[in-house]
Amino acid sequence: MLDHEETMRLISKAKEGDEEAKTLLITHNMPLIKSIVNRYKNKSVEYDDLLQLGSIGLLKAIQNFDLTYNVRFSTYAVPMIAGEIKRFMRDDGSVKVSRALKALNQQICAYIEQFKNNDLPEPQIEDVAKHFNIDAQEVVLALDSSKYPLSIYESVEDEPGTELLNRIASKETTDDMVDKIVLRDVIMNLPERERKIIILRYFRDKTQSELAGEFGISQVQISRIENKVLQTLRKSLKINAD
Repeated sequence: MLDHEETMRLISKAKEGDEEAKTLLITHNMPLIKSIVNRYKNKSVEYDDLLQLGSIGLLKAIQNFDLTYNVRFSTYAVPMIAGEIKRFMRDDGSVKVSRALKALNQQICAYIEQFKNNDLPEPQIEDVAKHFNIDAQEVVLALDSSKYPLSIYESVEDEPGTELLNRIASKETTDDMVDKIVLRDVIMNLPERERKIIILRYFRDKTQSELAGEFGISQVQISRIENKVLQTLRKSLKINAD
């Protein structure tokens, strides 16, 4: 991984149009891109396309990053990468249907249309399945494939300005996921002692008194270190939210 100084140097060169600097930044930040892309797998968009979108998001982050920011570039880049993917899925990420399923749909529709044209009762799912020698589930899937999918980003009719996504119950939103990635990145880039204190304090439920004994310093010092780190974390998450 590139250190902070080298990253800043490459970003400065990339802003001036240095293609080699851009390539190096993408290459070294690919693990970060993949960690975000993995959250969007199986969403009807090919994995390679997601990687490309993530790379575009990273390039936008490079172009918009202010070198005077008191924040690591990776922290700034996470919401830009996620935003590029979400934007594509909102605008262009319709459900893809295979050619074989489309062909089967056309054949079934033509078969059913014959009954309608002859004023005959429409065949049941089981009748269609028997005619085409396939399972009933395949008939249903083929027929449903022609229906236009409802986007989770469409507006709700009874509440203009509200997307369907906001009506779907979820334990964790995409923004929550992005915040977690940012938080993890900030914590992992803390000085070793500060990182250990925060992890032991908030992820291992250690008391300040127990940490003071482990690190051989006073409880007051542990408290000061903890407060300092929490201020850093809050600031980083605020930048992400903005």
